[in-house]
Amino acid sequence: MTDNRVTRAGRHSYNTRSARIRTIRTPGGRHVAQKIKKTTKGPKCSDCKCSLPGIKHLKRSAYKNLKKRERTVSRAYGGSTCAGCVRMRIVRAFLLEEQKAVKKLLAERASKK
Repeated sequence: MTDNRVTRAGRHSYNTRSARIRTIRTPGGRHVAQKIKKTTKGPKCSDCKCSLPGIKHLKRSAYKNLKKRERTVSRAYGGSTCAGCVRMRIVRAFLLEEQKAVKKLLAERASKK
């Protein structure tokens, strides 16, 4: 029977969130501890706080090493606001302009009479 026990690297002996390990079998047959990196929640929409699709979930410092196309989405407000919220902003702005135009038209008709 082989020995599957592993010695933790470093001085931190407790299995906390920051010190998780995975047991890996090397090609030589030994079992070694591999440190698991913590995953991040990733960027969120500034309006509805949902997770932004199309953008990697990395630590803030890791984004500087990515290409620009991996950091953002090619759209207005891409990388800070989700598509649904952007669509709502556009529709809201359009409807406000339409409302102003209708109000102006009604005012002109009222002044003619």
